[in-house]
Parts: sequence; structure tokens; C-alpha cells
Amino acid sequence: MSSKNLTLEELEAMSYDDIALIILNESKKTMKINDLFKKVCDLLKLSEDEYVNKLPAFFDVISTDHRFIMLEDGSWDVRTRHSTKIVIDSEEEDEEIIPEEEPEEEQQEDIFFDEEASDDDPTDDDLKDLVIIDEDEETNG
Repeated sequence: MSSKNLTLEELEAMSYDDIALIILNESKKTMKINDLFKKVCDLLKLSEDEYVNKLPAFFDVISTDHRFIMLEDGSWDVRTRHSTKIVIDSEEEDEEIIPEEEPEEEQQEDIFFDEEASDDDPTDDDLKDLVIIDEDEETNG
């Protein structure tokens, strides 16, 4: 389908993204969003004010339409002219495993738990402020 063969009435019945698709296919080159929408507006004989006011909506439409692709330089093209390169990045390959080394001079102290020590050890102040209540006290309190 060629934009030159379409009447204004036929173009007005089409969506902006459909017209943009025709323009990109005819030109066979990439275009910046402003230039592409300007060509759409020229075909539809829209005013400069309509161009300015409708450009953000056109960007929303074209960016969600899977027939179009935005390239690295910010220009737009028909997706079918571009292959998609899929890169599967495995995190396992990226991580460098560094073995942990024991410090040579410092030796860690082994901490032993004395099972025979009583719970009433007066030197153990960690639990001195601990208050134990039973369920009845909790619901009544």
C-alpha cells in the first residue's frame, strides 16, 4: 500500500501508527519520531498546532505498537527489518569466586558452651531485665 495512492478520506480513516508504518515502509530508512509524525501530519493536512498537541500521544502509540522498534540512536523503524539478538546472561559466569583465606597471625578463639553452667549465674547480666508473664497475665493486662 502506498501513501500516494490513498485519498485524504482513506488516510483520515486510518490510525496514525498505520500511516507511520506505510511511511517507514516506503522510505526504507529510519526516522526520528518528530520527522515521522510530521510526515503523518502532512499527509493528513493537519496544522502545526495539531502536530504539537498530538505528538506525545503519537509517541505513546508507536512505543507500544510491536510493529515498530526504537533504535539505539533514537530513530524508529519497522521491526521486521531488524533481527532481535537475545543474550542470555548467566550470573554464575559473571561471579568470580574468591576463596576465603584464614588470617595467618590472628587465630580465632573457639567459643564453647558450658552445658553444666547454671542458669542462675550471677555474672550473666544479659537477662536481668527480662520479665516473664503467662498467658493469663497477658490477656488481663
